[in-house]
This record gives sequence, structure tokens and C-alpha cells, in this order.
Amino acid sequence: MTLLELQSALRNAIRDAAAEEFGISLDNIAAEIPPKTELGDLAFPAAFELAKLVKQATGEKQNPRAIAEKLKARIEKFEFIDRVEIAGPGYLNVFYDRARFLVENLDSTPIVAPSGAAAKVCVEHTSVNPNKAAHIGHVRNSVLGDTFVRILKANGKAVEVQNYIDNTGVQVADVVVGFMFIENINLDGIKALDKQLSDRGVSFDYYCWDLYARVGQAYQSDEELKAKRAEVLHLIEAGDNPTAELADYVATRNVECILKTMERFGIRYDLLPRESEILHLHFWDKAFEQMKQLGVVHFESEGKNAGCWVMPFEEHAGTDEHDSDKILVRSNGTVTYTGKDIAYQMWKLGILGLDFHYRPFYTYSNGKEVWITTADSSQAAAEFPEFGHGETVYNVIDSRQSYPQEIVKKGVAAIYPERGEKASVHLSYEMVALSPAAAEELGFELSDEDKKRTFIEMSGRKGLGVKADDLIDRLEANAFAEVESRHPDISEEEKKHIAHQIAVGALRYFLLKFTRTTVIVFDFKEALSFDGETGCFCQYSAVRANSIFRKLAERSEDIATIKAGIKGLDKLGETLSSTEANDIWAMLTLASRLEETLQQAANANEPAILAKYTFNLAKAFNLFYHNHKILPEPDETKRAVLLTVAECARDTLTAALATMGIEVPEKM
Repeated sequence: MTLLELQSALRNAIRDAAAEEFGISLDNIAAEIPPKTELGDLAFPAAFELAKLVKQATGEKQNPRAIAEKLKARIEKFEFIDRVEIAGPGYLNVFYDRARFLVENLDSTPIVAPSGAAAKVCVEHTSVNPNKAAHIGHVRNSVLGDTFVRILKANGKAVEVQNYIDNTGVQVADVVVGFMFIENINLDGIKALDKQLSDRGVSFDYYCWDLYARVGQAYQSDEELKAKRAEVLHLIEAGDNPTAELADYVATRNVECILKTMERFGIRYDLLPRESEILHLHFWDKAFEQMKQLGVVHFESEGKNAGCWVMPFEEHAGTDEHDSDKILVRSNGTVTYTGKDIAYQMWKLGILGLDFHYRPFYTYSNGKEVWITTADSSQAAAEFPEFGHGETVYNVIDSRQSYPQEIVKKGVAAIYPERGEKASVHLSYEMVALSPAAAEELGFELSDEDKKRTFIEMSGRKGLGVKADDLIDRLEANAFAEVESRHPDISEEEKKHIAHQIAVGALRYFLLKFTRTTVIVFDFKEALSFDGETGCFCQYSAVRANSIFRKLAERSEDIATIKAGIKGLDKLGETLSSTEANDIWAMLTLASRLEETLQQAANANEPAILAKYTFNLAKAFNLFYHNHKILPEPDETKRAVLLTVAECARDTLTAALATMGIEVPEKM
């Protein structure tokens, strides 16, 4: 019986006792983990809640401690309970049967296997504008999204991962303006340039990064060029013309580059839905008709929104930041991003009544295939996986888009109240900036004033930013130097592989350890430190744990054999119940809380909960490793217990890191 199952059984017993002894229905029963093992394994303040409810129901005042006595009698009967103590005015402190718990969980796995019957959820993340290379802000989005996908899967969910491609937006139009009117080259010229860049080892998305910045600068002094943007954007949205064909090539090549970048971080997708298909397959038209029929939108004939179709949103009425009515169709007939997002969200939930055509797009190094949408049925595959139809849709989009996301959620709920607002979840997050030291290390020229700042903000339009590939390259170089100093005798290939694992682990953990609402200031030295709350520290702890079992194998001993014999050890209960064993028991129970932690992270939509748990587990294991001579321990029973607990900690730490997309190196 796992810790979660134990907690559930105890809650049910308290719930039954409340109903039978006092006629009270207790819906939510709080539980706390005591600060010290000596105070118990789980504490219930239920007696206080019951006393309050009894007084409300009957008017009679009840002593919480007397209530606790009755609850104690009900829960201490369970065979997995060693004892129950009443503390203070009525806390129930529960102590588990340590030996029974260890024996029953010898072969348990740290993570739940996905259920084939689970309802599918969709997670959209990354969604980089395909006009240039991805930057560090996009990496935070992608790492959050990818980790949340892994958390949902660990909770038994079937998950579809989507990366929305805005291939008809203004950012793509700006790069097209640059190619057509600054560089004066057509599609054939771009293809030739692409080949030349490839031959020189220059990535196409890097070239577009610089071109996008040049266009932004040119707009400031060339109004005629800036006026070209609207013309180009209109042609791209219309499709079936040379400008749209050129834009499609540029966007597609950037998507290919971005997919390769994200794969370096262990991030992959199932589907790439494109905005062009939302337009050309008339997704918006279908959603718009439904909204008009249901009265969700109305046409404004006068005032500042005259000629527009708007959706009332009274929560923000009278505020300076937002209009009380959200425009979905402008007076010139163009659809806003929010309008298209509502149609797209309806498709993701399977309530639109239309579907894309699909074709395979890209094959990852592990053989997994990612699909892309197409409006051309002649390009479509005859057979393809079922996409969309999510029970819940999670959109990982930065906090600046909170208001539009709220509009999307309310718009979809108004069209389809059976699913309601709860079907659409916005996983918002704050920006990533650089520490002055990190900015200088990446080659930025900083003024004396900049060097005194807490962080340096970035701007893609100005070309001030950190490309994701440059970031991981720098981290790998720094990690490689560290690996080389520690392990000069291993091969160059092995050094590079370990350096990559450390670099990815350092970055992913750094981006995950802060809550989503925290602005992150990235610093190389802090991220790559082997001390403190870092990915490197957690990886090192797992490497240290692996070393125990490598040495065990060198002694021709096998942990499976040791575990198989632990049930027959006479002194097991005595060994685990001694005061000296409290830290061993604390290590075991902490290592058994991954499932509980994953549930909390999923329920709160917060991967930082998992990151914090992983660090605490790594820290606890290092202390456990320091306090006990595990392999040389002379007492047979205690040695078996130490090895079993160490294996549990090692497996849980490895699983927790894997859920964050972090590998454990062979050595560090």
C-alpha cells in the first residue's frame, strides 16, 4: 500500500467515523506531514473541524480532544498503523507500521503508468512565431509545457502535444518584407541562399533573426517600406499567390530549425497546427456563425467599435487596461487573433464540427513522427492519428496574453456551456531576463549603467536576445570544461555526451525551480553550480546513488536478491523502529512521496512543486549517504534496509528528474 493509498484509507475511516458518531458529513479532510519524524507520519486536525460543525448543527459545544479520542479508536484498528497519538488540544498523529510498509513496497514503481482508458488532454506549448530562431523566453515556455506534459502522463493521462504555428502573422510578414524589399530576392533566391547558408554551417533561422532586426530598424525611417507590411500580410492570409508561397517556405524552414533546437532540450511534439489552415478551412467562419446564432457576439453600429463584431466581457468594464467589449472581427472584416483562437480552441476540444487535413512533417532522432496540418487534401495522408478532441486543453502562453486567453475561455464556454470554462486552462508564466554577467558572457556590450542593473531585458525586434542554440552551446562548453577537469581520461565523445546532459539538466531545472509567476533572471554560474538548488546538484546526487549499486555489483552482490530476503529478516521491525532509524525512515517516506507530489503539481498546474521536491530529495539523500556507511554496514538487517532505502531514493530521484526532462549522467 503506497503512501497515497494509506492517506486515502485513513481519510475514509475518519469520514465514516464523522458520519456514524456525529452525523456530520466531512467532505474535505485536511492532512499535514509533521515537521519531525518523531511526531508522526501524518497529522489530522479533523477534530477541530468536527467540533465546529457539530456546534453549528446542534448548538452543543464539543471538546476537540474528546472527538479525537473517538476518531483515534476508529483508525488505529488498521493493520498498517503502528499507533495513533493525540497531541495538544486534539491533533491526531498517526505512526505507520514501518516494517510492513517497507515489505509491501519493495517492488513498487515511483511513477504511475499511463492508462489506455484515460481521457485525452491537449497541451499547446512553444508556439514560436516562425520568423526567426527561438530564444530563451521560448525555452521557458517549452520547458514548462514539456514538463507539464510529463507530469500529466505520470498521473495516467493520455496527452497530445501541440505546437501552434502562426505562419500568417505579422512577424512572418516582416521577414518576407525584408527578403522582398530589402534584399530584393524571390523564392528561388531564398532557396539558393538557404543552400549557401547550409554549406557554410549557418542556420536559416539565424539569418532570419538578423533580417527581422534589420526590418524593424528600417521601419523607423522608411514609412514606404512599413506600408508594405499590410500589403504583404494581406497576400499571405489570402494564400494561393507568389508572396504566400514565399512566406510558406520561410515559415516552414524556420519551423524545421526550431524543431531541431527544441529536440536538443528533449522537447518533441505530436502535431503542428497552422494558422493558415484555420483561415483556409473556414474554422473561423463556422465558429462565427455559431456565435452569432447563440447571441454570443453582436454587431456595433455606432461608437468607437462601429462596424465591428464584439463579444461583451463586463468583468473589465470601466478599466483602462481592457475594453469591456472584445473585438473579434474588425470593421474592415479581418478577424483578430482572439477570434481565430476561439475557433482553434473549439477544434482542440472537438466541438467545432470541422477538421484539418494532416501529413507527416518531421521525424525525430528517436523515430517519433510529428504531423502538420494542411489545407490541401491532395497532400494529406490517407491514414493519420486522431488529433484534437481533448477533455481539457492547456495553453502555455505568457502572462501578457492573460486577457485574450480569458476571452477565449469565456467565448468557448458561451458557445458550448456543457464543457464550460474549466475545459480551457491558461498556464501563464513571466518573462526571462539575463543577469549582467550572463549578458556579457554571451557577447552583449553593456554600458556602466547596464552593469549595475538587476537584469537585462531582451527584444527580438531590436535583435537583443539570446538564441536558444547559443544558450545551450555556451552551457555545454562550460559543462565540458568541468567534465574534462574531473574526468580527463574518458573519451572526447563521452565528455561531450555528459556535458550535454549536464547543460540540459542545468537549464531545465533553472527554468522550473521558479514558480510560473516569477520573473527569471538567468545566470550561467548559478545554473551550472554543483552546490545549492540546481539541476547539477540533483544529477550529482543520483550519480552518487548509482555508485552504490555499481560497487555492489563489483562485489558480485545483487540488490534484487537482498530485497527478496528482507521479508525473512527477524530484526526488521526492531531495526526500523529504533530511534537511530528515524532518519532512515524519513528518507524512505520522502522517497515514497513522488506520486503525491506529481498529483499536487498537476492539480496546481505548477511544475515548480516537482522541482522543489526533487531538490529536497537530493539534499536528503546526500545527508543519508553521509550519515550511513551503507556497503560496509556489519549488521545484516540494517545493511539490507539501508540498501533497500537507497535504491528507493535512487529510483525516485531518477524518475523525478526524468519527469522534468533531465537525464542522469554516467559520472560527474
